[in-house]
Amino acid sequence: MSSEELVKDGRKKVVIVGGGAAGMSCAATLAQHPQKYKVTILERMSVVGGQATSISLDASKYGTSWMNDGVQGGSPAFKHTFNFFKRYGHEPEGVKLQVAFGQGKDSFWTNCFPSHLVDQFSGDIKKFGKVLKIIKWTMPILGIVPIRIMLRMFFFNKEFGDKMVFPLIALFLGTGNQTANVSCAILERLFDDPNMKLWDYDPETLLPNLPQMVTFPHLERFYGDWAADLKSKGVEIRTNTDVTAIKSRSKKGVVLSTAPFDPEKGKTESGQREGRHTGPESTTETFDNLVMCVLADDALKLLGKTSTWRERFVLGGAKFFDDITITHSDSKYFQKNYETHFDPDLCAKPKNKQQEDQIAFAKNEREGPDGEPPGFRPMYYTHSYPEDMQKIEMAFDCTNYQHQFRMDHDADKPPVPYDNHVFQSIFLDNRNSHLWTIDQIDSSKIIERKWWHQLGHRWQHYVRVVPGMMFLNGKKNTFFAGSWTLVNMHEMACVSGIAAAYRLGAEYVKFDDFAEDLFRKYLWISHGVRYKGGKKVQ
Repeated sequence: MSSEELVKDGRKKVVIVGGGAAGMSCAATLAQHPQKYKVTILERMSVVGGQATSISLDASKYGTSWMNDGVQGGSPAFKHTFNFFKRYGHEPEGVKLQVAFGQGKDSFWTNCFPSHLVDQFSGDIKKFGKVLKIIKWTMPILGIVPIRIMLRMFFFNKEFGDKMVFPLIALFLGTGNQTANVSCAILERLFDDPNMKLWDYDPETLLPNLPQMVTFPHLERFYGDWAADLKSKGVEIRTNTDVTAIKSRSKKGVVLSTAPFDPEKGKTESGQREGRHTGPESTTETFDNLVMCVLADDALKLLGKTSTWRERFVLGGAKFFDDITITHSDSKYFQKNYETHFDPDLCAKPKNKQQEDQIAFAKNEREGPDGEPPGFRPMYYTHSYPEDMQKIEMAFDCTNYQHQFRMDHDADKPPVPYDNHVFQSIFLDNRNSHLWTIDQIDSSKIIERKWWHQLGHRWQHYVRVVPGMMFLNGKKNTFFAGSWTLVNMHEMACVSGIAAAYRLGAEYVKFDDFAEDLFRKYLWISHGVRYKGGKKVQ
């Protein structure tokens, strides 16, 4: 169908810049109304999915042929995410979370068994729960205060913040080395908001014992199936296509320039791929509406001279940092920097029967909750720098975490030898590279290096960006979507894309009360629009 025919058939021509979770969710929601919208997704990478990517592995060595490397899992509350998974026959897998924070008797703690650090800060942990309630009651005021200031305001022990609070928030919200500057509102939401919390606050140990989490299915296959379905419904998905400039936004529509792009070409000295334009000079295209599903700083660059002062103020408040993830199998490096196995010296004296059972579980002597196979097998790790305890490295033992590796997922599958475990080490904010332990990793055991441009959830984000989005969305035929509009979670990216489509006139199809409530809240926060109820699944 030619562009002239598209104009004549009366449908809105909607262009979505970015094919990650937000862009795909937006397109899927608009695709419910093929008679109303002609949808085009422009994605500069060779596949859709954004940060939700997968890589191939040597199955004979590592026990599986694939792993997810950007987004690995999340909370059982990710209803919209799971709804999209199930639509294409992909299911998340449950896992009992095991975490190992810090190293050594004076810095280590875990949610698997009692530790000396938890004993030392038992008073701070109990007070922490009371402060969470105070934050909730005074949300408009105390909610914007940075965590580091809140900890001082309520006279928490400095080491409690450095060794327990900061690593916990950094690990699960992806706030990295900006955790000290994160708004208290996010801290409270993490523990208390039914739509966002990952687990309940535990007054004895801070993090509850073996909470339920989920690992995601093969994300590249899922996004591939999703893209194929959208194409069958008339959505045009153009990968390896870069938006080079947005030339104008007016009542007549949105005019932008595109060019072919190869993301694998061109690298900086630090190994970051910059990509290069590969084809003819850019092409000018016109659409009725624009949905920007890229990071805030990238959106601002593309808007260029067409940006308004509000867009420059709001989008300019989002701060991003460059991190690198090394996927590798260097077990010696991992054991040197983390507590990878149960050590009686790390265990505090049990205070009750429950803690005795936890220790027995860690020692392989009894099953855990819901028949969880016994043994201390951490999945998430943090390593703090002695030079600056507020800055950390994060890591995953993917073999212990992702379901396709685990022998309990397949009873006939032998355990993968520890020397063949697949790990991910995440080094945060390249401005702190002088602190990194990255050079300790055996280069011969590196599977992949990948740079990420990550949001820092600073307190300014919740003063300037989040409340400002409602004043941008819908103006100049433009909408914005992405997890950065609220909090860095795959679920939030999906909801943001659906909300943009809803604002364009598409229906929200209700499938779950809990999910609908999250959508309602997001629509009000980010768009300033009250949700009036949606179409129900038949």
